[in-house]
Amino acid sequence: MSLLTRDELDKYAVLVDKLPPTQRKKIEQLLEMDRIARCRDSFLFFATEMWPAFIGGGHHKIMAEAFERVASGKLKRLIINMPPRHTKSEFASYMLPAWFLGKFPEKKIIQTAHTAELATGFGRKVRNLVSSEKYQKVFQTKLSTDSKAAGRWSTDKEGEYFAIGVGGAVTGKGGDILIIDDPHSEQEAKQNNPAVFDAVYEWYTSGPRQRLQPGGAIIVVMTRWAKRDLTGQILKKASQDGVDQWEVIEF
Repeated sequence: MSLLTRDELDKYAVLVDKLPPTQRKKIEQLLEMDRIARCRDSFLFFATEMWPAFIGGGHHKIMAEAFERVASGKLKRLIINMPPRHTKSEFASYMLPAWFLGKFPEKKIIQTAHTAELATGFGRKVRNLVSSEKYQKVFQTKLSTDSKAAGRWSTDKEGEYFAIGVGGAVTGKGGDILIIDDPHSEQEAKQNNPAVFDAVYEWYTSGPRQRLQPGGAIIVVMTRWAKRDLTGQILKKASQDGVDQWEVIEF
């Protein structure tokens, strides 16, 4: 099926209103099928449909394309560095988990942020979106009836979503995608204490990094604060041992 662009959909919607009822109903059904297919195929289109207030920019297109390559298995290690207030959390920690579990309801996501409260908040938003009527019109992924806690819930296909703050334990959990969203708070960064950054990196390597499923992907989305922050230490280690090859997108 050839997918329509947003402008094409809008133009067709205007034309449909002028047709007789029978023809209008048939074309509306075709447009709805196209919209659903587009949501499933395009992360950016999905985000615009699920989040009506979203205002897109050029950096969103670049992020969306990278997320699509992660979902397809073509990209395993991704770092996106960008300033605050540029929709990085809404994209990486809200829209991406919902879209990914819609496509792959059997897979597992580990979501992290610099506090457990923030990570759990993301989990609540993703859970609520997955259970919403508008989402269910696009994907068949449903929540498991016996697992609906905000930060720890499952799908009816045995997929899992698990949210933790930096320093939290991930024992017994596995992830097809590990999402690390701003592991350093601005307040911590302003301390200019190397031990703060080192503690986060040690937690990453000994905790969530070790819980990755074979062939799993890691996404780090964060504001840079110092050369010794998580991005800096990950890339330094990668240049030394060459184990992980990271794609870095900087805004």
